[in-house]
Amino acid sequence: MKVVTSFEEVQDLLLARRSVLSSEVAPAVAERIAQVFGAPLTPREVVARILVDVRDRGDAAVKEYTARIDGVKLASLEVPPDEMVAAERALPRRLYLALDLAADRVAAFHSACMPKSWVDFQNGWGELFRPIERIGIYIPGGAAAYPSSVLMTAVPAIVAGVNEIILCTPPGRDGKADPRVLGAASMVGVDRVFAVGGAQAIAAMAYGTQSVPQVDLVCGPGNLFVTLAKQMVYGEVGVDGLYGPTETVVVADESADPALCAADLLAQAEHDVLASPVFITTSRKVLERVEGQLTKQLAKLPRREIAEQALERQGIAVMADTLEDAVELANLFAPEHLCLLVREPWTLLGQVQNAGGVFVGEGSPEVLGDYVAGPSHVMPTGGTARFSSPLGVHQFLKVTSLVGLDKETLAEVASAAQTIAKAEGFDGHARAVQLRARELRRSRG
Repeated sequence: MKVVTSFEEVQDLLLARRSVLSSEVAPAVAERIAQVFGAPLTPREVVARILVDVRDRGDAAVKEYTARIDGVKLASLEVPPDEMVAAERALPRRLYLALDLAADRVAAFHSACMPKSWVDFQNGWGELFRPIERIGIYIPGGAAAYPSSVLMTAVPAIVAGVNEIILCTPPGRDGKADPRVLGAASMVGVDRVFAVGGAQAIAAMAYGTQSVPQVDLVCGPGNLFVTLAKQMVYGEVGVDGLYGPTETVVVADESADPALCAADLLAQAEHDVLASPVFITTSRKVLERVEGQLTKQLAKLPRREIAEQALERQGIAVMADTLEDAVELANLFAPEHLCLLVREPWTLLGQVQNAGGVFVGEGSPEVLGDYVAGPSHVMPTGGTARFSSPLGVHQFLKVTSLVGLDKETLAEVASAAQTIAKAEGFDGHARAVQLRARELRRSRG
């Protein structure tokens, strides 16, 4: 990790993150693009081509891109329902019980978050909350399987009352979706699953194909191509957010356990070589011990190579003068995860402005947030916590404003409405109010 002490240098480093939608790709990826498409296309050009093809040709285009990109020939896109049930039954018992516990906690948390429709008859206004009709979930695959992400996306939608949930996830070399993902989908009640990945999956859900129904909102994390696809179909459908590599800021004072600090940083670093583990502390002694713990714990980490690259490329260790300065820097970074490993963590919450999730104290590691804490682990990345929120029931609800004025309120506001309408040059607007006000005066004699 790069150690910095200058406040200005830290600011520059924290703000230097690449956009999640950066078109820069590794040479191997660029070579693969040229091989598949016969031209040196940018990722955005690749996605644009896939979107148009799937919109125009439906299933045929999805199968073609799955064969060309994933090397898998699909006879059918949809996973049979009995295969989902069988996958659930085949889950190892310990995993089944763990997923069941997690699903219960996720459901309980999001139930507590549910807003209620309301009407204020005195003022003549209110709000109706109604669930989105059909949503599409994307669950990444390939090198790993993420049954936890099924829970973290589907359960909030179910709690919100979404009528139909479909799920797309990449097929393996055998043409089948990962059985752990299928088992989790069956557990929580996902309606239909399709063994489709990448930008073609987002296109299929956004536009609809002969097999895949068109959805109203697409949600879930994915790679650069998936994220670009979500950005480019927005407007045709809703999207929950644009997610990049995981990131964590750990804030520690002199009371922090260096072993726990290092473990939390490595838990994020092992996700991806692009992960961002950031450590901010007010204690030089803790910093030195954390560096030692990183070396010690890395030696025993199966995903050591990935974690080492993440630490070397994006890892930053910062010396801050005060905890207030540490939180200020964290707000500047606006991380996906903010971990407060300090003596009095609750006293810092009032200063936190930008974070997807805050993990308060050494007993609440971010890893629990990944699996069993309750809030969704789908959280804003890349600084978007400045204006965005974690995935939750609100993304699956539409809000309809209510206006139902009584005669007294109409009489109070009619003149002001006419004045504003005329000032904006809309005489028809003014007349629509004037007629009602005139009729109201007549009825009153």
